[in-house]
Amino acid sequence: MAAVVLVHGLYHRPEHFAVLAEKLRTDGTEVVVPELHRGSLAADSAVVQAVIDALPEPPLVLGHSYGGSVITGVRGVAHLVYLAAFVLDAGESAASLGGASQQLKDAIVAEPDGSTTLHPGLAIDALYGDCPGPLAARAAGLLRAQAPGCGRGVPQHHSWKETPSTYIICAQDRAIDPSLQRTMASRCTDVREWQTGHSPFVGQPDLIVELLRELLTTRIAPRRNQEVTTTR
Repeated sequence: MAAVVLVHGLYHRPEHFAVLAEKLRTDGTEVVVPELHRGSLAADSAVVQAVIDALPEPPLVLGHSYGGSVITGVRGVAHLVYLAAFVLDAGESAASLGGASQQLKDAIVAEPDGSTTLHPGLAIDALYGDCPGPLAARAAGLLRAQAPGCGRGVPQHHSWKETPSTYIICAQDRAIDPSLQRTMASRCTDVREWQTGHSPFVGQPDLIVELLRELLTTRIAPRRNQEVTTTR
């Protein structure tokens, strides 16, 4: 069975994927969750590439939000999963495609050192608004400062053009406009639409576990006719 690599988004940490990773490991799946925040998109992608290269066979790689920009630039992957994430083409960055919603922008707090953080209460509403209160509060408490510039990074390689991929549209997302997600999803091999907010790994991790177990078993073959499945 191939390993799974989980790639978090801006302001997030590997700990945000802790419940999801543990659920996957219960059936013997190897799960790796690298730490990003290396200062640039190129540096973040290099960290993930090193993880992929160290595995014995091509893994399934899931990128959430900005993590989609990161996984777009890697090679040697069996299947890509974009979870409310950026699927970038030549010359594009997350910022150039519209990036964060106004609601998420309102949560961003500029720090004296040039980094940014998220206002906890506003972050909960934008990122975890559909999650149970205690889970949302814990997730918000894990958020960390973000160095500037990552969202403006442009990948030099576009893995989705040569690798089977699944896009998960989060239809109740308040951080990345679902209409933008649908546009990016049209670039992927397979599309699913879930009635969740931006972070189902916090509120509904079993949805992701079920999908990844399906992909580990069936390995979706490359095709260009998207079929949208709606999950409530």
